[in-house]
Amino acid sequence: MQTRTEAQKYTGIWPVMLTPFNDQREIDWYSLEKLVDWYLAAGVHGLFAACQSSEMFFLSDSEARQLVKFIVEKVDGRVPVVASGHTANAISQQAEQLSAMCETGIDGLILISNRLALAGEADQQALASLQQLTAALPKEIDLGIYECPYPYKRLLSDEIVAWCAASGRYTFIKDTCCSLPTIKRRVALSQGSRLHLANANSQTLLASLQAGCQAYSGVMANFHPALYVWLFEHWRSEPEKAAQLADYLSTAALAEGLDYPVCAKFYQQQIGNFSSIACRSKNSQSYPDSFYPAAIESMVRLGEALQVHLQL
Repeated sequence: MQTRTEAQKYTGIWPVMLTPFNDQREIDWYSLEKLVDWYLAAGVHGLFAACQSSEMFFLSDSEARQLVKFIVEKVDGRVPVVASGHTANAISQQAEQLSAMCETGIDGLILISNRLALAGEADQQALASLQQLTAALPKEIDLGIYECPYPYKRLLSDEIVAWCAASGRYTFIKDTCCSLPTIKRRVALSQGSRLHLANANSQTLLASLQAGCQAYSGVMANFHPALYVWLFEHWRSEPEKAAQLADYLSTAALAEGLDYPVCAKFYQQQIGNFSSIACRSKNSQSYPDSFYPAAIESMVRLGEALQVHLQL
């Protein structure tokens, strides 16, 4: 394992972790252990647990904390782990929920932007809620924000990004704006601070790295994390290969529309990590009878062929 400086702690490839369930839709701890090993073998730089991909809105608070604690113990300091589980509505309940998550041993706690204000409420309300929550949370924990699309997407205003950068508390934004101009603006707003921008969008990833973005935290790291690790670590030194790989990753990421997270769980089952494709957030029963499995298998084969062709 490479030694990384404090400034590098929140850079690199951060998969948004799946939660494996058995057919009774209980957490499958054995499959989760294999999933963590698989991520680490791919060389990822950190893990994001209890996020939307983890089906956090369908976990109890107790389950979410148990899940994260298991992951932290399994990782055992080999990479940093951040987690959210931020699903409550009232600010007082959110503060209790988030404070309890801090006790799992995580490196960073990730707030969800749409929990800060209702849909249609002003950015000033979101900022006020953010400031209130920040003051209520343990000062020793690193903080972050995720622009989670569920139950609605609230993009961060420039004022909120600037406040997070100036606060000294925030280290990580999981950016889902999918807009290169916005990403560039956010990079500029966070310049010289502890705040790192993690792009979730594969189509803008290479250009965002070139613009100063420091990380990727997206769903496609549940299919081919090693390719994202290679891109992050070699885009400067091997730009031609990086451009070809980025073209593939950009196209392959359209697979996210093939009933995610079921499609990712199908893939994990195919490679022997998961025992079931069961989800709590979606009905997965009809998935095997659709054209989706064949599309996922084609995507994976193309990626493997490209990896050989480019000698990655």
